[in-house]
Amino acid sequence: MSVQERKQRERADRERLIVATARELAEQQGWDAVTTRRLAERIEYSQPVLYSHFRGKREIIGAVALEGAAEMAAALRAAAADADGPRARVTVLARGYLDFAARNPAVYDALFQLDGGLAYAREDTPEPLKDAFAALLECLGEVAGEGVHPGLFTEVFWASLHGLATLTRAGRLPPEDTEQRLNLLVDRLAAL
Repeated sequence: MSVQERKQRERADRERLIVATARELAEQQGWDAVTTRRLAERIEYSQPVLYSHFRGKREIIGAVALEGAAEMAAALRAAAADADGPRARVTVLARGYLDFAARNPAVYDALFQLDGGLAYAREDTPEPLKDAFAALLECLGEVAGEGVHPGLFTEVFWASLHGLATLTRAGRLPPEDTEQRLNLLVDRLAAL
């Protein structure tokens, strides 16, 4: 291994450490607790080293969001893969989405609530974000209904899931009714 390759590997390792530490801190204490000073202390590097990887917290949030989008896409595809039939696939997809949001609140916030400097719904949208949407579209496109654009249907269904996830987490909806809401969403919104 050349010196250049070793340095590149070490840089990539440091970057992964910064992202993992930011994510861990955000999951434990919220994004307000994630500061460059605190991250530098936790990873035992100076702030200038941290800034050599990310220009600031916004870029770190973006990196967590991209990592989370890849994880979400994999989780949604895994949930839908074992389901038998369109209704079952949509139900497990929706449940998988809500479970991901509940298990990973800081990642979910990085993806959909905070400014990570990422482009959404544009040509220059990063691939992990496009892939997370594609994971929804793969399942929901088949139940959009005749004459309904699959992408638009997926956006509406996704917006509904996002609303359920954020309102439940904020205590605006009682969590004990989540399953009923999920069934209503699947039965009424999807043409099953």
